[in-house]
Amino acid sequence: MRRSSGPEKPAAARSRAPAQGFPKLFVYPFFGVHMLMFGLSGFGMAYGSNRPDLVFLYLHGGLAICVYLVFYHVIFGRDQVRWMLINAALGILGIYAQVGWILERFGRRIGDYPWQVHVVPFLYYVLYTFLLRQLLIDVTGSRDRPARRAAVDAVYVALSLLVYGLLLVQTRGGA
Repeated sequence: MRRSSGPEKPAAARSRAPAQGFPKLFVYPFFGVHMLMFGLSGFGMAYGSNRPDLVFLYLHGGLAICVYLVFYHVIFGRDQVRWMLINAALGILGIYAQVGWILERFGRRIGDYPWQVHVVPFLYYVLYTFLLRQLLIDVTGSRDRPARRAAVDAVYVALSLLVYGLLLVQTRGGA
């Protein structure tokens, strides 16, 4: 007879949890460095003076982004990937402010490029900020503590808005 170690979670709750037993110390540095390399190359291709064809930019970045999404779903679960989409909505302001700020360091403006060029760098930004939020959740021990998690999420959103707003003001102030 099988002994239970406690009440069994419903199937829906199990599907939302990150992959159990996955070595978390491996996940963050691996994906952080890997995405940084692909993200930097995508950023360079999108905004560099010697830009490749848009189709190549989409193939290069799009394939990697699709693979990351599959891994994110397996490792972090459906609810966390859904939160990534919330993060993306919040990130529109941050992406515009930060990419604009970075481009100004090189004497360029975000409006100098058609919107299609921004797709790959912006998606990398979404994936990277998602990874940073997952790290924050794990570092604060709030993944399985709803009250702490709500506080961490609130601080994350507030600090993001503060940083993005300051960057946007600074970028617009220098225009």
